[in-house]
Amino acid sequence: MTSIHSLLSNLSKIKEPQKLISPFHYRHFHSHQIGMFKYTTNIKSLVSGSNSAQTFANHLSNCTSVRELNHVYGQIIRTYMLELYPGTFQWNNIMGSYVRSEIPSAALKVYLVMLRSGVSPDNYTIPIVLKAACRLLDVVNWRQFHSVVIKNGLESNEFCESALISLYSKAGEFGIARKVFEQNVDRELGSWNAIIGALAQGGNAKEAIHMFIKLLKEGFAPDGVTMVSITSACGRLGNLELGLQLHKCVIQARTIEKSDILMSNSLVDMYGKCGRMDLAHKVFERVVCRNVSTWTSLITGYAMHGCVSEALDCFRDMRLDGVPPNSVTFIGVLSACVHGGLVSEGKNYFDMMKQTYGINPRIQHYGVMVDLLGRAGLIEEAKVLVERMPMKPNAAIWGALMGACEKYGNGRICGKEIRRIRTVERWRVGLWKEVARVREMMKKKRIEKIPGYSSV
Repeated sequence: MTSIHSLLSNLSKIKEPQKLISPFHYRHFHSHQIGMFKYTTNIKSLVSGSNSAQTFANHLSNCTSVRELNHVYGQIIRTYMLELYPGTFQWNNIMGSYVRSEIPSAALKVYLVMLRSGVSPDNYTIPIVLKAACRLLDVVNWRQFHSVVIKNGLESNEFCESALISLYSKAGEFGIARKVFEQNVDRELGSWNAIIGALAQGGNAKEAIHMFIKLLKEGFAPDGVTMVSITSACGRLGNLELGLQLHKCVIQARTIEKSDILMSNSLVDMYGKCGRMDLAHKVFERVVCRNVSTWTSLITGYAMHGCVSEALDCFRDMRLDGVPPNSVTFIGVLSACVHGGLVSEGKNYFDMMKQTYGINPRIQHYGVMVDLLGRAGLIEEAKVLVERMPMKPNAAIWGALMGACEKYGNGRICGKEIRRIRTVERWRVGLWKEVARVREMMKKKRIEKIPGYSSV
């Protein structure tokens, strides 16, 4: 790897819950510096047996917290397990555990320590590293990892290829992602799932559906991952006829061995976006073990179509069922309050987020609350809420406040908000110039824009 030092310097800027220590420096630390790596199991029994490496692997997979994971990692170092069992097995287990624990930067740091230790990555290492890199696009130079794949001759490896497609897609490089997909003539289903998922999540719903049709023509049988992505794309288009056809594919893709909860959730979401809440509710009723996404999809669908009482009743039933809501759930609940003009209820739900469920409101929640208060004419209260936000308000929030000012004739506040919106949105001026340029090209080519038209 050519740029290890630059990568390491970037990763060092990320704060970790607990510091990772290289096995070659561990023995030089004083006891107070390694206190976080206290024994939680009998080390002698772990090392003495012939299956000690597998035992540590089991301990890693059973970790339920980052602290516990760091403890096991420390035990592996203290017992010289990485030296007694040279190779990538333990390194891969450690990195995979950090990725599963949503600490991708720690996984990459372990990867760098592995390279410094003289251990070369294998075809199991690279997909783990790529998965970690996908979640750190703002820090890591992701092109470096593509070169690692090529150097190790893993361009045709299904897991490496699908990980590269996801990596480039999340970086906004859809052209390169597609090249990675097309350069392999012997594609596996994982690669198809990666490109379809990338197109669907990137807002290219029509392309995702065309790719799905191509997958079927080439004789591949879609699985649950495929169907979750493609139903999401269908929901974005609002194409009910296509959605009904995809529902049949979802039924065919279900297996006894695996849970179909993700596919069921995607169907609830798809029918909701297509405006068929009756069908969304039918799918919802057939789900036996509903999770937070199942409930949230139905609540959001009701809220989207102004079914206020249904959305709030569903939220009540969710809590009675013992399923704690997440931040997305509350966006749907607060949106329902906006549609129904339920100010006091909206305030209660907004307070419930932090006080009952420990969820810190995000800018989207503040935006909905400003909209709720503004529509009710409570402009001063909305203004105070904006001023007390822990983050800087964006143009959407200032716009909602300004709209309320214009509606209720509060010119004094309105003037201030117009100036703030101009400040926030100054960078978009260049985009309006591009809009004018494209419209001029459309006129020359006699291309008409249909006003007010949408795919739904």
